[in-house]
Amino acid sequence: MTELVEHGKLYIGGELVDPLGTDVIEVISPHTEQVIGRVPHASRADVDRAVATARAAFDEGPWPRMTLDERIAVVSRIKDAIAVRHEEIARVISSENGTPYTAGIMMQALAAMMVWDATITVARDFPHEERRAGVLGPILVRREPVGVVAAVVPWNVPQFTAAAKLAPALLAGCSAVLKVSPETPLDAYILADIATEAGLPPGVLSIIAADREVSEYLVGHPGVDKVSFTGSVAAGKRVMEVASRNLTRVTLELGGKSAAVILPDADAASTVAGIVPFAWMLNGQACVAQTRILAPRSRYDEFADAFAAAAQALKVGDPLDPATELGPLVAERQQQRSLDYIRIGQEEGAKILTGGGRPAGMDQGWYVEPTLFGSVDNSMRIAREEIFGPVICLMPYGDEREALRIANDSDYGLSGSVWTADVEHGIDVARQVRTGTYSVNTFSVDMLGPFGGYKNSGLGREFGPEGYGEYLEHKMIHLPAGYGDA
Repeated sequence: MTELVEHGKLYIGGELVDPLGTDVIEVISPHTEQVIGRVPHASRADVDRAVATARAAFDEGPWPRMTLDERIAVVSRIKDAIAVRHEEIARVISSENGTPYTAGIMMQALAAMMVWDATITVARDFPHEERRAGVLGPILVRREPVGVVAAVVPWNVPQFTAAAKLAPALLAGCSAVLKVSPETPLDAYILADIATEAGLPPGVLSIIAADREVSEYLVGHPGVDKVSFTGSVAAGKRVMEVASRNLTRVTLELGGKSAAVILPDADAASTVAGIVPFAWMLNGQACVAQTRILAPRSRYDEFADAFAAAAQALKVGDPLDPATELGPLVAERQQQRSLDYIRIGQEEGAKILTGGGRPAGMDQGWYVEPTLFGSVDNSMRIAREEIFGPVICLMPYGDEREALRIANDSDYGLSGSVWTADVEHGIDVARQVRTGTYSVNTFSVDMLGPFGGYKNSGLGREFGPEGYGEYLEHKMIHLPAGYGDA
């Protein structure tokens, strides 16, 4: 993206309207450090307007009262339009946050389309109403839309996380206010255009960009019935605190420090090839990234050499170059955060196996080399704290019991993987790791299963019937004795 993109209006209730405030967000390219876009910064008054519109759409509008098939028809058009425009979406997001365009085709665009598609499948098969034999007589159990949803999404996978919240919310019959990150507001206008063309009724969806202060105002708004948030642990705790004042329901998808456990019988070549893309995925800016790699001490040197060579081979450069495998971090503060942790790791006694600074000759852009630390102890900060950059820890272990202890010795519990020649044994290991998602000899987040975390990695689930159910209230209707008997 070379031309400056400017949007002067906010998307409120399905219409582009003038903002009520005067503040502007400037979007900075992480590759050139130049301004590439400007959008309005939503004010508190804009939040009030968006919530009021969503409230009216839910309380009085047609959307919650449509049949599920009618809502599916609209959401299917959203899904189809994302598929048609996936290259455009990937290109815009790459320019905003530095995701390599080639990887972004899947992770930023098509994966979002897959979320919309999978949620349609889940909603179609979900038991929205069922009869049960109660203790005192027959009962009818209904699942009804929770109401107005505030969906707050981060900058690393903006369309994917938006889909994870909006798809179930809309299909359940809710209205929504989507709050996007100041770093990635441009792709949101594509989604707004798609939603309008798909035929969402007035008021059902608003999309705004704002900073933390205005976001907090949205989360604490008395007109909001449900908050779904993806972000850091610290921000998630604050969201929960603010939402609790109104007893607003919350779903929190937070951070991770996931462990990839390599068992002694694992094939080295396929294991390294399988882990590397998901250790340094999204330039290291992924909550599910495999940031702690546990290798058996008996083969530690072998894996250290192999992972270092693989990291060195990653092509670092312009995110819009199709050959790029690792782009810049989203902002200067994120670059400095990674560099600070690299310094901390060295001070703690860890050894840099490769990387460790800015790439040579790349003085422009917020780049950090793909960095691999060896000789890492799990008590070190680089092993315990989420860095959210291209900094990976390679850690030795003795026996399998120690590997499981290290994997579970974390404040997080979001993801993880095990690599072995014996899949059944790998499944047994997976059962013993306290984390919300786990993979054996692969890495995946499947949109038809529950995604979320244990411990500080969050509350509630996204995807699958479990995630869809987060946007529904449960109602029990008691029926008279004998009602419905043949």
